[in-house]
Amino acid sequence: MRFQLLGPLALADGTDTVVLQPSKPANLLAALLLHANSAVSAEYLQRAIWGEEQPATAKAALQTCVLRLRRLFSRHGVTTSIEAVPGGYRITAAPPTLDLLGFRDRVRWAAGLDREPEAELCALRDALALWQGSLLANVRSVVLHRDEVPRLAEERLRAVERVCDLLLGLGRCGEALVDLWTATRVHPGHERFHEQLIEALYRSGRQAQALAEYRRVKGYLLEELGVDPSPSLRRLELSILRGEDLGPAGPAAPHVIRGETVPLPATRPSTDRGAVPVTDPGASPVTDRGAAAAGDRGAPPVGDRGALPVAHAAPVTDRAAVPAAAPGTTPVAARVAAAGTDAPAAGTDAPAAASRIGPVPAVPHFTGRAAETAAMAARLTATSPPEDDRPLTVLVSGAPGIGKSALAQHAARLVRDAFPAGQLLVPMTRADGEPRPADEVAADVAATLGASGEGRALLILDDVIDADQVRPLLTPRGEAGALPGHAVVVTSRMGLGGLIATHGGWVQRLTTFTEAESYALLLTALGAERVEAEPRAAHRLAALCGHFPAALRILTARLLTRPGLRLADAADWLGEDPLARLTLTDSPDHSVDGLFDRALGRLDPRLSEAFTHLAQGPPALLDDQGPEDEGPVPEAVRERLADAGLLEDGPPGPYRIHDLLRAHVRRTARIRDRRTEKV
Repeated sequence: MRFQLLGPLALADGTDTVVLQPSKPANLLAALLLHANSAVSAEYLQRAIWGEEQPATAKAALQTCVLRLRRLFSRHGVTTSIEAVPGGYRITAAPPTLDLLGFRDRVRWAAGLDREPEAELCALRDALALWQGSLLANVRSVVLHRDEVPRLAEERLRAVERVCDLLLGLGRCGEALVDLWTATRVHPGHERFHEQLIEALYRSGRQAQALAEYRRVKGYLLEELGVDPSPSLRRLELSILRGEDLGPAGPAAPHVIRGETVPLPATRPSTDRGAVPVTDPGASPVTDRGAAAAGDRGAPPVGDRGALPVAHAAPVTDRAAVPAAAPGTTPVAARVAAAGTDAPAAGTDAPAAASRIGPVPAVPHFTGRAAETAAMAARLTATSPPEDDRPLTVLVSGAPGIGKSALAQHAARLVRDAFPAGQLLVPMTRADGEPRPADEVAADVAATLGASGEGRALLILDDVIDADQVRPLLTPRGEAGALPGHAVVVTSRMGLGGLIATHGGWVQRLTTFTEAESYALLLTALGAERVEAEPRAAHRLAALCGHFPAALRILTARLLTRPGLRLADAADWLGEDPLARLTLTDSPDHSVDGLFDRALGRLDPRLSEAFTHLAQGPPALLDDQGPEDEGPVPEAVRERLADAGLLEDGPPGPYRIHDLLRAHVRRTARIRDRRTEKV
């Protein structure tokens, strides 16, 4: 059993996760876990539960809360104990059983790798992968949100800051920009992020954009805070104006952990459940007020709702594993765990961390797609004719956010026994959206798999841009770049008909969920008790999401952080502006708008313009005859848009545009028009 603090307070057992409902026992558990392995005074715990104004019976009520937690632990098989110590209580945890300790352990491990920037970057990425959304969103304690959440948020910001320094030092400015655009918008008062963003833009040859960003930051600081930019920011602007060479990037910054600069030994993160590192509950407070974490600081403590009720959690992404291979892992998993990261070939640029090859992760609470899953599993385990020397290929295609990767990963896990060499997830795009060339992918796969002779492997080539990117990998055995004897699943937004015509294979084209599948997803993610109490509201929420898997996942994540919100009220709220509200406020990249923007950004500009015209016009534009006053849009254009996953099969007519996608295009056009009017 594992406790999760870096997001909503939750308990996890393997891939199963439950988010705790707001209650006084939840406040108590959060306060103890925040100071795990240390004695926490009863007075502090009472303030964490009830606030500064406590009832006369607070001392006895605290003992009742402790008893309820102990009973809950016993009922669910949690071996962690809550000990009574002089003056208070203590809970014991270790990095494998508490994500906060795991995060700090990985950061300490990274600090010992300052002479190996690639390894340090990988370790910090693993640490940051433990964060799962708004900190303690389901814990209604003013004291914890005032005193503890900002300190935890600062620890994360320091790690993100160091990651960006490393990326700049490695010359991977494009990858750094992906993180920095988000960081500067979420934390506008954090000047170091702005400085890194401006530097990354300038090093990428975008001098005008770098200066424009400086002017924007300067205006914000003056208008909102009444201060000038820091001296380092002003010096950076002057260097850019002069066109100076900034020299080597990414100076060796001190490693700051919990407000202290510490020299740390290069010891690996502990995976021993018996290891108990000591934490410092008196760590330094936040010094950058602009970088405070998101959280409802004004949320009042709520009444006691009983013995810590729980609701089933939303599916979570697979976290990066501790760098050690578990006994019994496949050869692929063992190599990936041992390597930690893919080493670039000599004389080539290091691939982005987001492009790293790894074992296929499990898809927690996978829902729907029963027929598609069964068909894929049967196809992947079918025996190929002996004369067929090409890799067995399955193509999963469909619109952005339709669930291609989830289906591919779920099916791969089901048939893992048929592939003794293991399964690999191979990202085909870098973090900045640029496609990875086939020769680079082939070299990485070969390095990960090692010498042949260990049996067949299953490879998922995820997010393929076009047929030319993957065609060299699907050549017969013995040819350069081939993936000999392995099975391959290709996921792509494109139809890739040319690839199927020349290389064969089987195609699974995905569409939106059925109404039953959408309802099943809500049941799995939110819990039967909450959904079955308001079935009509649940069906309405699914309809507002257009039965679109990505939209439903974002919605369930938002609802889990607001466990007290009725589904009927949520439906009213979502119905007012679905696109604006189908986003995660603490992670703006996870939004329906952002998903569609990135998909349209991949199109040829002329094709994008044609799609915008179709989405803003009447449905008759999609007909073969077209409107009387305009005529039809050429069929070749409609076919290309359908191939890109942006047009669905009718009815009515041969094509249609999903309601969310049409609404996104129209909303984007309105925003653009308003900006033009202001100019």
